[in-house]
Amino acid sequence: MSTFGTLFRVTTFGESHCASVGAIIDGCPPGLQLSAADIQVQMNRRRPGQSNLTTPRNEKDAVLLQSGLEHGVTLGTPIALLVRNEDQRPHDYSETDLYPRPSHADYTYLEKYGIKASSGGGRSSARETVGRVAAGAIAEHYLKIAYGIEIVAFVSSVGKVHLPMAAAVPATAEDDDDAAEPMSEEFRSLLAGVSRADVDAHLTRCPHPETAARMEKRIIRAKDALDSIGGTVTCVLRNLPSGLGEPVFDKFEAKLAHAMLSIPATKGFEIGSGFRGTEVPGSRHNDAFVRRADGSLGTQTNWSGGVQGGITNREDVYFRVAFKPPATISQAQATAQYDGTQGSLAARGRHDPCVVPRAVPIVEAMAALVVMDLLLIQNSRQAAAGRLPPITTLPATMVMPPRV
Repeated sequence: MSTFGTLFRVTTFGESHCASVGAIIDGCPPGLQLSAADIQVQMNRRRPGQSNLTTPRNEKDAVLLQSGLEHGVTLGTPIALLVRNEDQRPHDYSETDLYPRPSHADYTYLEKYGIKASSGGGRSSARETVGRVAAGAIAEHYLKIAYGIEIVAFVSSVGKVHLPMAAAVPATAEDDDDAAEPMSEEFRSLLAGVSRADVDAHLTRCPHPETAARMEKRIIRAKDALDSIGGTVTCVLRNLPSGLGEPVFDKFEAKLAHAMLSIPATKGFEIGSGFRGTEVPGSRHNDAFVRRADGSLGTQTNWSGGVQGGITNREDVYFRVAFKPPATISQAQATAQYDGTQGSLAARGRHDPCVVPRAVPIVEAMAALVVMDLLLIQNSRQAAAGRLPPITTLPATMVMPPRV
């Protein structure tokens, strides 16, 4: 379906080469001061044509707010926004009349619907994410003002070029329980302090200068070879309240995984220590509790990635998303036509040699939508419970003790 969320519901619309793309947002709280400029910041980070590392398609991606606001304040009613497609070249896709592009959605959309868009990827195109980013910017705007929540994503790998702090743990003997920690102290420090300014200082959106330069060379090498390359995006969420997540099927990490794997070209998701954590004994992986300055509980380490039992615990949430190499390349490929006739396809069109630099704001947007929706759900539960008289009959072990 094209709708995401329960209380903060986002429906996106539009295809890669139709007149416009956009979204309808239902459930935005009233009274939020909002302007197109608040949204445009993220749109500019997502838009094509930013550098020689991205597709040259020239779209301004200017957001047009259609409803849900008056005098720059949200009314609580549905917000409609659209972005016009101005640089369309549908003739670039005439070869897909005969050939389904390898690893693209041309064939599967035709199998599912019996009909497909005549040009580009239609709804499977990354162009669809325009509506997501715009809606996510609205959610993030509210989260920042109301809760001080920060969401920062960055490129952590391109091909075999990894941030040194995030590189795989070196292989050790199978019976060696003294293996390195899942993530280095340097990488944990990066997660705690990295800003969007740090990320945007480099074309690759990797906040580590030396690695960013190597990533740039790798992307250019793929581009010059008329090829493509994949990578990963890491994201950190700071200042989240505890209690977000709806067990058992809508746990916080489950909703995050759902959101991230709905982004075009994604192939993997991990949270906290992720797959590296499987190599560490539980005695070293468990996050021991400590007392915070405000009297609440915190954890000494954060291998859980800010989520335990599917519910946030006030520690930073961090996760990583894998993106495959873009399917559409200009290099000739031996493949088959729709009728099975063998042939060669050299796709035209304008495409990213690597999607991860432009995927950064998309990951941030989808994270914001997840947090916004689960926060509204938790707030509604607390508000309903707050209308009841205090319960004094339960044993002390069943209720949260007062902070001292």
